[in-house]
Amino acid sequence: MRPEYRLEPCKSALNAVRGMPFQWSLNPYMGCTHRCTFCYVRHFEQRADRPSDDRYGRSIRVKTNVAEVLRRELARLSWKREEVSIGAATDPYQPAEGRFRLTRACLVELAAASTPFSIVTRGPLIVRDVDVLQEASRRAPASVYFSLPTLDERVWNTTEPGTAPPRSRLEAIRRLAEAGIDVGVGIAPILPGLSDRPEQLREVVLAARAAGARGIWASVVHLRPGVREHFLDALARDWPDEVERYESLFASRAYLPAAIAKEITAPVRVATASMPSPTGRRPARPEPRQLALAV
Repeated sequence: MRPEYRLEPCKSALNAVRGMPFQWSLNPYMGCTHRCTFCYVRHFEQRADRPSDDRYGRSIRVKTNVAEVLRRELARLSWKREEVSIGAATDPYQPAEGRFRLTRACLVELAAASTPFSIVTRGPLIVRDVDVLQEASRRAPASVYFSLPTLDERVWNTTEPGTAPPRSRLEAIRRLAEAGIDVGVGIAPILPGLSDRPEQLREVVLAARAAGARGIWASVVHLRPGVREHFLDALARDWPDEVERYESLFASRAYLPAAIAKEITAPVRVATASMPSPTGRRPARPEPRQLALAV
């Protein structure tokens, strides 16, 4: 089913964030067509009394004026050029971006204001914007993290049905790294019984390093209300033999105990330590000047 795009202006672009390694978040779109069965945003959709089941992602809000609003916010005398995270609530390079180009427009504004930012995405479309990313990197720290939970074709196809194949993401990582962009990989979420075997995790680390990824981190799936119901329904459909495992692991909790999660992610730490981060040239930072990039 094709998504509905709701063209709606926004009153604000930047959202203050607490308890995170970044101070602000920015989401040019709300809603996501990737339809990942484990998506943690479903929890917040349920809390807001919006659909968190299969209906999530069928309607996408397009913040038509987000770049203009962002420009005004960045021009305030009170703006301290703190880090902005793009993609915390919805993928900024989902298919809608190919049509509306709002993420690119926002990157141009952030670069012009010499504001540091980080991007989290599953979308290879980001390579289209390598020119903006290079210019932004010359002015302030800018980084890209690709979500790459697994290279297993069946696990990917059943749990991330609307996303680009893992190998396409690796190619995008390679192209960004070759362009001097600081790019890394998040192996998340790791799914017990599906993508947590040490050889599976090592394979992701090896492929990510070979593509040029610098930072690599990992985390295990968590099942808060809204996420739990949808994920277990999908699991019963696609991986029925795994349902009992998850009902036991998450019987009375949304998060696994730290000791269990640490044991699951240990192969990533071991593999990463044995494969040094690649080195490469990054765009030099000149004195700030007028930015002129096509949106």
